[in-house]
This record gives sequence, C-alpha cells and structure tokens, in this order.
Amino acid sequence: MRTRLQQGLTGSALVLLAAVTASQTLAQAYPQRPIRMIVGLPVGGSTDLLGRLLAAKLGERLGQQVVFENRPGASGIIGTDIVAKSQPDGYTLLMAAGSFGVLSSLYPQLPFDTGRDFAPVALFASSPYVLAVHPALPVKTMTELIEFAKARPGQINLAASTPGSVQRLSGELLKRQAGIDMLYVPYKGTGALIPDLLGGRLQAAIDNVLVLAPYIKSGALRGLAVTSARRSAVVPELPTIAESGLPGFQASGWFGVLAATATPVAIIDRLNQAIAAIMQQPDVRSRLLAQGAEPLSGPPSELRNLLTREKEVWSRVIREAGVKPD
Repeated sequence: MRTRLQQGLTGSALVLLAAVTASQTLAQAYPQRPIRMIVGLPVGGSTDLLGRLLAAKLGERLGQQVVFENRPGASGIIGTDIVAKSQPDGYTLLMAAGSFGVLSSLYPQLPFDTGRDFAPVALFASSPYVLAVHPALPVKTMTELIEFAKARPGQINLAASTPGSVQRLSGELLKRQAGIDMLYVPYKGTGALIPDLLGGRLQAAIDNVLVLAPYIKSGALRGLAVTSARRSAVVPELPTIAESGLPGFQASGWFGVLAATATPVAIIDRLNQAIAAIMQQPDVRSRLLAQGAEPLSGPPSELRNLLTREKEVWSRVIREAGVKPD
C-alpha cells in the first residue's frame, strides 16, 4: 500500500508531466494564425530594415505570415506598450533595438516595466554606429573634430535619429569623454535626419552604419569613426573612436525580439530556434554582413543579460550627463 507521501509525489509528477506535454503540444501547434511584429519606430532606419527582413524569413520558416507594423511615437513607447499589454500567446512580438534598454532609465513613468513585462526571445544581430559629418565641415578625423568643437563650444550640432536612443547617448558619452560641448539636435527617425544631414542643415550625426555607410561610400558624407570596439567590415578604413584618442569608448547597436511576459516557454523556444536557424541562412548572413551587421544566435538568456548590462551603462550616462526625455 502506498503512503500518502508516495501518492502525493506521484500526483505531482503526473501534473508536471501533463504540463510539459501540454506545453510541447502548444509549441507544435504554434502558430495557427498570422503573427504581428511591432516596432515602435517609423519606416526607415536599421531597426526597420532588419525587422522587415526577419519578419519575412520568420513567416517562411513558421508557415504563417508575420505582419511587420511600424507603430512610432513617444520614443518608441507607444509601440512597445502595445506588446506589453498584448496576450502572452506569441502572436504579438516586439522588434527591439538598443533604445529599449534605456527606456526605464530615461522615462521613470513608463506604462510598462521593461524588466517585468517582457520575455526575451532572441538577440539576432549587432551593428556599430558611425559618426559622420557633412563634407562642408572642415574636419577629416575625430581628433580634428574634437579640436574644432573645443574652439567653438555649443556651435557645432550633433544629431541622433531617435530621441532616447543609444545613438543619442553615444553622443553624450562622446562629449563627456572628449570634453566638448556640441548642440544635440533630436529627430524622430532616420528618414527625417538623413535629408538634413545631406543638405548641410546638420553638421554631424551618429547613426547605424547600416544606414550611413552608403552615403559615406558615395562621398555625400564623411565618416570619421565607428563607435564599436572593433572596426566595421563595411567601412574598414574608419578607425574606432577608441583608436582616435578616447580609449575605452564603446557603444554598439543591437537587434532583438521580445514577447509579452508569461508567454509559454515552449513558444519562446520555438521562436528562438527559428530565428537562430534564419541567422545561419547564407543569404541572410550575406545581407547582414554587407550592411555591417553581425548575425547572432543564442538562447533568450543572452538577450536578458545584455539588457541588464545596457541598463547599468546607460543609466549612469543619463544620470551624469543630466539627459532628459526629448
């Protein structure tokens, strides 16, 4: 005769087995309808470009359409909030980039909690930023820009494509480490920034190498340096900012997918494995590498750890530089 303890253990094991079986069944059946992938940014820019590529490939792999939606506004908060409040069933995903990691430090009254309300799915690419200037600005190196700006405090403008973005914070980090005063000019997206930079209405900008490299190669803009720890294969002639007299300087863009918290682990794993497989496809890798992005694949914990590190670094920059929401 079994004891009550043995009966209880058997019952618990049966419940656990049933839960695991149900989770596996759910993952095997998923998806049964189109999936929404939301980005809180306007059309144009590296996040939009890579997000559309990923959505198309993910739809092919999962056998269901992945509808890519631009829901811009409030520095990405509007689109991000849609995902935070969505059903945790894997049918509403967030295409996130570096700006996601600074939201909670820059906006203390968010309608969601970036740590509590989202489940990391996959970190799938990274890309450096590049500092570029209009050719009319009489500087050809980072050293010359720093010297030029020091002689003209507050007279040289430096733009970033998105308020509250890592691009903007990279500019603040640059100003603090170089000891220069440049006028920050906010933009709502790369699509609005590029025409002003090409037209000379802006003097300098920091944005993703995916976006600025074509203009640098054509001579329409002059690249001075990349923000990453290593040089970019797309513009290998450009040194890093660290090489240019500011040792230790490092900032890079990243791209990842998140879902609403409480999304079943089996669905998270299904999506993660699908994205990892996509990043191994030769055509996808060649497209990313050609644009300066490094394909990545790893477990959801890799994205979670990155978010923790990013918050620590950029919250300090925000606090020390006194950065306020735009």
